[in-house]
Amino acid sequence: MPFTRTLQAEWIKLRSLRSTWYTLSALMAVGIGVTSLALSTVGQDYAEASAADRQAWDPTSLSLTTYIIGQLIIGVLGILIVTSEYATGLIATSLGATPRRHRVLAAKAVIATGLALVAGQTLMVAAFLLGQAMMAAQDVPHAALGDDGVFAALAGGGLYLSAIALLAVGLGVITRATAGALATLVAIVFLVPALSGTFPSWMHGLVDIWPTKGAAAVLTTVPDPEFPHPWLNLGGLWLAVAAVLATAFVLLRRRDV
Repeated sequence: MPFTRTLQAEWIKLRSLRSTWYTLSALMAVGIGVTSLALSTVGQDYAEASAADRQAWDPTSLSLTTYIIGQLIIGVLGILIVTSEYATGLIATSLGATPRRHRVLAAKAVIATGLALVAGQTLMVAAFLLGQAMMAAQDVPHAALGDDGVFAALAGGGLYLSAIALLAVGLGVITRATAGALATLVAIVFLVPALSGTFPSWMHGLVDIWPTKGAAAVLTTVPDPEFPHPWLNLGGLWLAVAAVLATAFVLLRRRDV
């Protein structure tokens, strides 16, 4: 079976699942809702900001903070692309129909990445436009699509979310369980950066270059001194995802199912 047929089969399976559309709907609804709530008092926040805070004011970054929740929902989508078949036992049928197992995983990875890129980019643009409109309405400094760094931040947001989706696919194959993959994803994306201050000093260097922590800096237009080269951090995230996916390929080929 040619790879294009495998890709087509995986897309048909994915779009036939109600969970796919529920997850994408939740991504947009929750993402826009978070933006609305986060910026509902932005006028007051700016009025109370210090001179230093106003100098570092980044309207683009403020409107894109929805990525924090968006990455979790995108991750759930990537996980379910794999674990839903393990839960129902259909993975055996998929692998039986396509004996070259790497093609099945490759097709799932392509579909997950493409879908996450489109959905994530749509969310980034929608959140940006809504956020800037709310800032303008409250008479605080805001940005436009043509401003320096805005396009790069929006594109970076889409690439970041698609990397999270691909990471979730790899974790789904490795754990073969939705709960296990989701717990691992949460630890990677949220717990390690949040608890970095409690780690011993010899681990601080590792945390500073933690892919998901530094990669999110691409969603800003004001340089962050802690991450002076955010696109390198984003590249590091993609390399880490590639390593996880390579592990998933190896395990899928060696396991019975």
